[in-house]
Amino acid sequence: MTTERMEHPPVQGRLSSDDLIELLGAPLYEEVVAHVQNSGYPEPHARRQVLECLRYLYLVSRYRDQLAGLFLPVEQHVDEVWHYLILQTREYRALCEERLPGRVLIEHRSIAYGDYQQEQPGRERTVEEALRWIPLYCREFGPFDDGALPHWTIVRFLHERMDLSLPEISALSPLSTG
Repeated sequence: MTTERMEHPPVQGRLSSDDLIELLGAPLYEEVVAHVQNSGYPEPHARRQVLECLRYLYLVSRYRDQLAGLFLPVEQHVDEVWHYLILQTREYRALCEERLPGRVLIEHRSIAYGDYQQEQPGRERTVEEALRWIPLYCREFGPFDDGALPHWTIVRFLHERMDLSLPEISALSPLSTG
């Protein structure tokens, strides 16, 4: 994969799992998957967990302006993958500053979803923020599937609690603000 390709994704805007693995590097990807498996997750779940973390980092990097300061509700186990990557200091810096589209170190700040909700003005704001990043996810990676549900808090909430189908969630548009 060339750097130019990553700066300008295909017209369809779909990054494959292989594209994401190549961004991280296959050896580090396999190392992180093994680490996740050692934490008690089966291999297929571990692989998806690492890929969803890479999707999260890609979105935060590519859409810094749109997503700055927003809570992107990934599950704790995805956050733990991010922690592991950060500890691989040299490789993490190279990923952020050389291979992700924003070319900037993505800093980490943990906040529990409950704490986030207490700090924010309410449900309307949470919905507006979710509707800012869900279309970006689908633009870059395609529609949500069953494999994404264990990793994205708001997607699972919309699916399980609000009875939205995955195609309905994937078709959500950003709310117009203003």
